Amino acid sequence: MPEKPSKRFLLAQLSILYGEMEEAYDRIAAQLGLSCEGCTHNCCTSYFLHHTYIEWAYLWDGIEACEEDERKRFLQRARTYVRRAGTLLAKEMRPDIMCPLNEEGLCRLYNHRLMICRMHGVPNTFVRPDGKRLRFPGCRACQELYESASTVPVLDRTNFYRRLATLEKEWLQEAPQPVPRVKLTLAEMLANGPPNF
Repeated sequence: MPEKPSKRFLLAQLSILYGEMEEAYDRIAAQLGLSCEGCTHNCCTSYFLHHTYIEWAYLWDGIEACEEDERKRFLQRARTYVRRAGTLLAKEMRPDIMCPLNEEGLCRLYNHRLMICRMHGVPNTFVRPDGKRLRFPGCRACQELYESASTVPVLDRTNFYRRLATLEKEWLQEAPQPVPRVKLTLAEMLANGPPNF
C-alpha cells in the first residue's frame, strides 16, 4: 500500500500549483495590458469566500512564520473584520472592508495568499463538476481595458480547480467524515485559528 503524503509535502505541492496559477494569470494580464500598479480599485477590499482546508492550513503556515507582534496585529484586524462584516451582512449589505493582511496597499503575507487572491482580475472561466461552464469578466479595471476589443483572452481555471480539489482530498484523508464544508473569508480563517477536525 502506497505511503500517504505528508502534510508538509501537500503544502509544497500547493505552493507549486499556486506558482503555475500565477504564471497563467501573468500571461493573460500581459496580453490585456493589465497591471495592478496605480489601480484605484483595490481587490483587497473584495468579499471573497474560500472553500478548502488545505488553503486554510497554508495561510496559517504563513501566519505562524510571522514575528509575534505582526501575527497579533493580523489576528486582531481579522477579528475586527469579522465583526464589521457580520454587521453589514445582517443589514444585507456586501462588506467592502480592507483585508487584515494589507498594509499600505500591500499584502504582508504575499507568498501565502490564497487562490482567489492570485487569480482574481483577468477574464476567466471554469467547468464545474456537473459540467456547467461559468464565465467571469474580470475586475473593473480589466473590463475597462477590453470593453472595445473584438477578442479577449480568457484564463481557464478548470484544471487548477481540479488539481486543488485533488490536494484537498489528500489533505482530508485522515479527517473524520463527513468534514464540514469550508465557506469562510480569509479574516474568518485567521480569527478561527488553524483548521482542525
